[in-house]
Amino acid sequence: MEPLVVVDKHTGERLGELPVADAAAVAAATRRARAAFPAWSATPAHRRAAILRAASERLGAHADELARLIARESGKALKYASAEVARAAETFGFAADEARRIHGETVPMDASAAGEGRLGFWLRMPVGVVAAITPFNFPLNLVAHKVAPALAAGDTVVLKPAERTPLSAVRLAELLAESGLPAGALELVHGEGPLTGEALCTDPVPAMVSFTGSPAVGRRILALAGLKRVTLELGNNSATIVEPDADLDKAVPRCVMSAFANAGQVCLSLQRLYVHEEIADAFAERFVAAAATLQVGNPLDPACDVGPMISTAAAERAEAWVEEALAAGARRLLGGRREDALFWPTVLTGVTPAMKVMCQEVFAPVVSIVPYARFEDALDAAGTSDYGLQAGIYTRDLDKALQAVRRLDVGGVMINDTAIFRADHMPYGGNRGSGLGREGVRFAVEEMTSLRMVVIAPS
Repeated sequence: MEPLVVVDKHTGERLGELPVADAAAVAAATRRARAAFPAWSATPAHRRAAILRAASERLGAHADELARLIARESGKALKYASAEVARAAETFGFAADEARRIHGETVPMDASAAGEGRLGFWLRMPVGVVAAITPFNFPLNLVAHKVAPALAAGDTVVLKPAERTPLSAVRLAELLAESGLPAGALELVHGEGPLTGEALCTDPVPAMVSFTGSPAVGRRILALAGLKRVTLELGNNSATIVEPDADLDKAVPRCVMSAFANAGQVCLSLQRLYVHEEIADAFAERFVAAAATLQVGNPLDPACDVGPMISTAAAERAEAWVEEALAAGARRLLGGRREDALFWPTVLTGVTPAMKVMCQEVFAPVVSIVPYARFEDALDAAGTSDYGLQAGIYTRDLDKALQAVRRLDVGGVMINDTAIFRADHMPYGGNRGSGLGREGVRFAVEEMTSLRMVVIAPS
């Protein structure tokens, strides 16, 4: 079988190659993880925490190396790659903290006549082997969000990183081993979804599948996983509402970053921007002017804001969606230019809800500005999406902010910020087409453990 070749997304230079795991190789990895589970799950919490803390420190110590690796294998601008490494280190730090405070509760058994005289309590127990499948856009921190809480909980992990960006995960595994993680507690398998990913989902050993990626693959995993526990983070076409009382000095630069960071390849990227008609022209003028200053090119250049997309095919798809919207009546205020995998920041207006750039996840540096007359209209428009990950609203009116919290069927509402905000310890996940379950270290630990009830009767 041909090896998996990883290339620099800007230059095309070969960065490395890895063996592709077929079903037999996946089975061998899951069995090694199962064999490691009894000892790892019995490891005292303070020792698990110490290993995770050491891994956090090693990530910090190797931050420059890791940032350059992320920039090269994913195309992410170096400044954003550096931020990702810092976040991954913090994620492991949060996991170290959580390993020490996994606990249960007592149950008042005598609340029922049947329970009189009995002592009841429940414990959180690791589920076993966790199959983790991660995407290309955050090749280190989204790996951390699956691996770190699983290890904190006492689970072992078989990880399939994205086939285009696996080298960051390989380096993380090396750093974890140097930090004291025993052999078998983290196994890596490499390859594409239809071969390696499906073998991992159907293998009988994993008790859980944790996946971040597209809705189509998420539905496929649900069909394959059977009775395994499944968590899915499936993306969004994020909306942010800007009211007339918004502070545009803060809102405009934040919205620009939210739309174009990582070439728009973020599940929370700002895609739909609803701006009140009183300020829509002024906002659009300032937004376009700021976006036009972004530097597009080599992600290793410290001045770069927007590097290449993950592939030329991805950029071609984004270009086709923009051209389709323009043909249907949208107007381009900026961008639309493509060179191979580079796609320049693009701003559209005059869009309709049925256009792909509005109703699907564009996952590219493309944003649409839509004026509205009434706040209720903006809420209705923002809520029409099949997705429900996060949304944002800029307003000083607390009543309107709370109305958005009540009305928008999403996993998170960011007040005076865009949908892109995420801190790595908060609950994170979506409703409807955006997936099942929650990440954020404490909440991932809950997903990756099961409750065991204990009832002691008088002897």
